[in-house]
Amino acid sequence: MSGRGKLIAVVGDEDTVTGFLLGGVGELDKHRRPNFLVVEKETSLAEIEETFRSFLNREDIGIILISQCLAELIRHAVEAHARPLPAVLEIPSKEHPYDPAKDSVLRRARGLFTPDDLR
Repeated sequence: MSGRGKLIAVVGDEDTVTGFLLGGVGELDKHRRPNFLVVEKETSLAEIEETFRSFLNREDIGIILISQCLAELIRHAVEAHARPLPAVLEIPSKEHPYDPAKDSVLRRARGLFTPDDLR
């Protein structure tokens, strides 16, 4: 990856992933593996978790965007990730609005600061 930045990976429903692909996020690595997963009704929970874990282990990925409703399904894997990179960000989807109370990254960040730190 010399001379290039890190990629953004996306795990979400078809509309969410398509929007990011139209924005130029889609890439294939040297092994022809995509940096996105379109989750459909037929997609197994094991496939979602396996793809998420594979994105965590890829050196070329710096950010993983995952629909919050899917992150809920594999919450144990999301919360087990403690490294700064790749950063895991939970995003809303068309059918499921964002709920900050469910976001594990936001909960961790809140624990780092006191209200006095923000004044």
